[in-house]
This record gives sequence, structure tokens and C-alpha cells, in this order.
Amino acid sequence: MKSLFFSRFLLLLPWVLIVIIVLDIDSSRAPLPARAPRGGGAGSGEPRSAAAARPPPQRRPEAALPTIYAITPTYSRPVQKAELTRLANTFRQVARLHWILVEDAAARSELVTRFVAAAGLPCTHLHVPTPRRYKRPGLPRATEQRNAGLAWLRQRHQHLPPPQPGVLFFADDDNTYSLELFQEMRTTRKVSVWPVGLVGGRRYERPVVENGKVVGWYTGWRADRPFAIDMAGFAVSLQVILSHPKAVFKRRGSQPGMQESDFLKQITTVEELEPKANNCTKVLVWHTRTEKVNLANEPKYHLDTVTIEV
Repeated sequence: MKSLFFSRFLLLLPWVLIVIIVLDIDSSRAPLPARAPRGGGAGSGEPRSAAAARPPPQRRPEAALPTIYAITPTYSRPVQKAELTRLANTFRQVARLHWILVEDAAARSELVTRFVAAAGLPCTHLHVPTPRRYKRPGLPRATEQRNAGLAWLRQRHQHLPPPQPGVLFFADDDNTYSLELFQEMRTTRKVSVWPVGLVGGRRYERPVVENGKVVGWYTGWRADRPFAIDMAGFAVSLQVILSHPKAVFKRRGSQPGMQESDFLKQITTVEELEPKANNCTKVLVWHTRTEKVNLANEPKYHLDTVTIEV
């Protein structure tokens, strides 16, 4: 009896093994469940077809951005290189910016020439001296330098076919700029405006905006000015500059603090101004000034064994 059991067991064993192997192979060939695409599928709240059809976000090509032209008057003083270095460090982070650096001098200085060569920026280096009679206290400054920048810009573009997308603003070398400001001004259609911090004896000055239009000025000095705004508080479309070839900063008849108004009156009206910076409620530029340098211990004659540019 026992031998009969073992003989039948041995006879069935190979068939049992074959069945187990076949079942194992079939289970390994079973298809894996489909994975839902990221951002779609069950539980995402969005149909898979809509998620698959949605195109990825497109970044505007840098070549399509309007060029920002920054006109910066500068003059020789102990802090000049320090001020220009701070400004260059900001400009290097801005796409498609062309720096127009204008020295108040009869010739290009070696210091600024070397600085421009090492700045790593698209830069045009100009120079024009301020006549001595206009260097008296209380008179407008940097008039000749800003006009030289405007003249270069018009000459550069007069033979190019329109449209020529671009934006101009006046960037004094002692100001501090947020990178957000350049994003704001790049969409300027005609003339855009925004607040300026630390100016006019106040923490800030700004255009007053109602229903998207400038209706007045929050300022600490002469609110009756046609455009009660700081030089750092506006930008102008390149097309406006080119279509008004006689618009310049004036010397004759211009009163202190009126240069901005005298210039803007030639190219726009208050009603046409474009408020930026969240309807002129954010400060993105500060009229900072480097304190007067204390050189009381500087020797009258050079005593060091080396000459260092500061």
C-alpha cells in the first residue's frame, strides 16, 4: 500500500511542477497599471486630455525685449569709481541694457575709460564739459551730459527703419535701483512714472493715481510744478525720443528743480502718463547719496611707494 502511494506521488510530481512554472510565467507577463501623467489623471481635478494639451509656459526670448538705454552723467570725485561700480553691478543683471555713460570733462578720463573696458556691459562712453558759468551753486547740473546722451541716441537710430523698440531713462550714478524697476519700465508705451524714495526732504515722492491715471503729486517741494517728479522717476519710449528731435534739457529760462518738467512738457501731458509700480505705490528706486568722504588725513603729496586707483 505504501509503495503504491509513493509510485503515484512520483508520477504526479512532474506535472505539478509544470503547472506551477506556467502560472509563474503568466503572472510575470501581466501588464503594469498605467501611471497617471503629472498634473492630470484621477484625483488631480483636471481631465487628462486638458493636462496633456496645456503647453508649457513660454519665456519671452531676450532678443525680443525692448532695449533699455540708461543715460548716466558722471564727474570726477573721490567716490566716482565706487558709485559707478555699484551701478554696473546692478546693470549687469538686466537683460538688453545699453549704458550711455557721459563724463563732465573735456576729454575721457583714464579712470572711467579703464572702468568701462572692464565693466562687461554694452556701454557708450561720451564726454562733454559743463561751461564754467553754469557750475555755480543753485543751477541745474548735468544738463550738457544728458543732452549729449540724447544726441547720441538719436544719431544712432536715425538711419534705422522703424519700429525700434526701446526705453530711455536717466540713471544718476548715486541712485540705488531695484531690478524690478527695469521690468516695469520695459513696457513703457510713451512715458511711464513711478515713486522715488529719499527725495524732496521726504521718505518718498510719488505721482497720485486715481482710476489708472495720474491726477496729482505727493511731494515735499513745489507741488505746483507741471511734473513734480524726480529725474529718477520716469522713463520714455525710444519712439517718443526719436519723434521729438528737439526735446532737450534747457539752460536758458530753466529754474532750479524744473528740468524734469521742462523736458517732459515737450513730449507728453500729465493725462498721458503711464503709472507703474502698482499704480505708483511701490518704491523701486532711491535717491541715495554717498556721504562726503573724510580725507582729512590724506597727505598733500603722494607718499606711498605705489599708486593705487580708488
